Amino acid sequence: MTALPLGPAATARGPLSFTHRFVPATDPSAAPLLLLHGTGGDENDLLPLGRMLSPGAALLSPRGKISEGGMPRFFRRLAEGVFDEEDVVRRANELADFIGEARAAYGLAAPVAVGFSNGANIAAAMLMLRPDALSGAALLRAMVPLANPPAGSIAGTPVLLLSGSADPIVPAANAARLAAQLGARGARVEHRVLPGGHGLMPVDMSAMRDWLARTAPAA
Repeated sequence: MTALPLGPAATARGPLSFTHRFVPATDPSAAPLLLLHGTGGDENDLLPLGRMLSPGAALLSPRGKISEGGMPRFFRRLAEGVFDEEDVVRRANELADFIGEARAAYGLAAPVAVGFSNGANIAAAMLMLRPDALSGAALLRAMVPLANPPAGSIAGTPVLLLSGSADPIVPAANAARLAAQLGARGARVEHRVLPGGHGLMPVDMSAMRDWLARTAPAA
């Protein structure tokens, strides 16, 4: 993505538990966005996407703590598409705790997660394990993070799941299963299968902007 001017921002490593970037809001009415990168990304990766999606929103972008061959991730995997579910649970709780720290430090409402690939998967896990951490989520190329997640309610929570029709990483049945898991817990799930593969396209941007405008809670 082309870098965009972001205004005041700071990389923080001090009292909070994740290395992250925070961009303060210039529009107090916009819901804050939690930006969760994919494998190999970092805390800078999705800042331009966040600014394009919701100009003026506060942006909180942590770096995943797991390193896979030098590439940051949010949880361990055993192979492509095979997750270490014990680590998923641990890391989802750890990230939810960080969100609480950041909300207190920066004066934020519960954010809307915008996650890509591995970042979308950890966001989906948080929705099912720590539902109070997020006010909604846009899950881009997500797959099932937990085969048998615990019972719980995320009644009314808006979730956008965007899948690629030719995605070589996320099978269509897996994405549909994730949508069903979230819907069974009461989430207001919109699952759209877009033409394309695992990477993001302009149609993803249009879909996310429209969804945010219709569903994102005010800060």
